[in-house]
Amino acid sequence: MNSSSRQRRLTAAALTALAVATSATACSSGSGSTDTKGADSGAYTIWDPYPQFDKSSAWAKLLDDCGTEAGVKIKRTAFDTSDLTNKALLAAQQDNSADVLIVDNPVVSTLAEAGVLTTTDENKVDTSKVDPNLLAAGQSGGKTYGTPIGANTLALYYNKEVLREAGVDTASVKDWKSLTAALAKVEKAGKKGITFSAIGTEEGSFQFLPWFWGSGAKLTELDSPEAASALSLWTDWLKKGYAPNSVINNTQTTSWQEFATGDYAFAENGTWQLANAEKAGFDYGVLPIPGADGGNAPAPTGGEFVTLPVQGDTGRYATSQKLATCLTSSQNLYDTDTTLSYVAPTTEVQDKQVAANAGLKPWVDAVKAAKGRTSDDLGTKYPKISEQMWKAVQSALSGSQSPKDALNAAQSAVK
Repeated sequence: MNSSSRQRRLTAAALTALAVATSATACSSGSGSTDTKGADSGAYTIWDPYPQFDKSSAWAKLLDDCGTEAGVKIKRTAFDTSDLTNKALLAAQQDNSADVLIVDNPVVSTLAEAGVLTTTDENKVDTSKVDPNLLAAGQSGGKTYGTPIGANTLALYYNKEVLREAGVDTASVKDWKSLTAALAKVEKAGKKGITFSAIGTEEGSFQFLPWFWGSGAKLTELDSPEAASALSLWTDWLKKGYAPNSVINNTQTTSWQEFATGDYAFAENGTWQLANAEKAGFDYGVLPIPGADGGNAPAPTGGEFVTLPVQGDTGRYATSQKLATCLTSSQNLYDTDTTLSYVAPTTEVQDKQVAANAGLKPWVDAVKAAKGRTSDDLGTKYPKISEQMWKAVQSALSGSQSPKDALNAAQSAVK
């Protein structure tokens, strides 16, 4: 690709970067320079979205160790998740990209379509052990642009005492009908049913997707009968008092705070709440989100991909590949994913995680059924679809439109 055509693609991509859906978990703000190579030409640069980990952290030590193993020094810069996309696009325009770029999985397709990233065929990063459903989030146009460092997703936390008092056996919760029956029992027992996030942002779409996909609906057909059944499920829960009206404004954090009161039977939330669950002060369990007719619904994957950006100096790729391979080795995946509360992207490491902590089994099951938001080759189409989806959810839950009408309007807007 010549420099002028690449410049045009990067400029177009920059216009859509802010709209790209980012992970539903949030990191604190970080800072960094876009001067990737620095004064020391022997240094290799790594950008990541983990500003919460400082120089003394196990993560920073792993980066340095991988550098030592590859025979180079590491210059690491951490950015806020959303800021990292823009910085990566700007650096690519200036032919000053990081050697290794770790980004939220929905961003991969944006960077790939902008010509920022090399493919795994080009950079020789081995993805053969990665679960295909997780790898799909990093694929676009039949090519793979990185490898996942770990995954998180959504499931149902439940309060054992609330369910016990309501006479609900969690083994009976296998589909939407049995879940709704459980919520009815809980409400009759004087407790609260389920809380989730339906806010008008990507978080709302992220939380709706397991029910949307669990109905059999496709993101290319927001107005399908299956999609309407999923939105009707949520709407009916609010009408019957099984879910609070606050879900319309709930983030995943405020939804969790509601569950943490101990009054709710269920909460839809992610692996990132595991530490908070241990501090909640009551016995809890975890169930994969059920599909409409049973089985585990596909929940959207969060988590990051290790990618190798295009370099003007192609001689850097060999060492960059060594760094990526080191970061995603089985032992390092196990250590990193434990730190990040992620499920590993390979069966080998997942089995090791469950052996060390049996409580992770439901999360491994949920991740195995999970699906990337940009999968099915949606790529940069996803943000527009997602925006119309959360608008439809808001309209239906607020009562301003029926689920069917809200989704019809959403599909028309996408077209």
